[in-house]
Amino acid sequence: MSLPALVLLPGMMCDARMYAPQIEALKDSAECQVGYLGGADNIADIAKQVLLDAPEKFALAGLSMGGIVAMEVARQAPQRVTRLALMDTNPWVEEDDVKATRNTQIDAAQAGQLEQLLRETMVPRYLANPHSPLTELCVQMGLTLGKDVFIRQSLALQTRRDQQVTLANFNNPCLVLMGEEDQLCPIDRHECMVALLPQVAFVKIANAGHIPTLEKPAATNAALKQWMVQ
Repeated sequence: MSLPALVLLPGMMCDARMYAPQIEALKDSAECQVGYLGGADNIADIAKQVLLDAPEKFALAGLSMGGIVAMEVARQAPQRVTRLALMDTNPWVEEDDVKATRNTQIDAAQAGQLEQLLRETMVPRYLANPHSPLTELCVQMGLTLGKDVFIRQSLALQTRRDQQVTLANFNNPCLVLMGEEDQLCPIDRHECMVALLPQVAFVKIANAGHIPTLEKPAATNAALKQWMVQ
């Protein structure tokens, strides 16, 4: 008997390494596939690519930008998504001040300052412990993806749609998970998603920031395993 398919969508400027502990922990219970979110400058087209690459039916988990894309996948093809996990993410449109910050960051990336941007501005806000050795991994994931992906992902996040109606209409089992010390997607975003979803478990991971998949893998793995059998 084949294992159920699980599509994992990484955060902005992250790749499969963000989910390495989950892929290992779930290898006997799910066929894991990591989606690519760097090929378009809008969320709708990124979601279309995820759907082209995915099996016909699949469980779907996304963190941060991956969660934003996951909500769009669920909007475009709800009949294909058997369950949905939304981690450290945001169902709302981009706020104007964040849009303005992204424009400044795009200019910096175009000027050859991507590594500085990652090291000094972005990655320090990812982790509950900014001195964690995970900092270097996060920087390296971003450098691997490079400037062009950074610009496309930034533009996509600026123009994303509100997904509250999508969540209210999604009736399969859901998990909302967050690191309790997440600076980028605070608890109000998660409480909103929990209030909207008809079938949902809400898990808060202590001593984790924006990337609990790496910061607290055991607790994250336990929550995902429970969600996979809901």
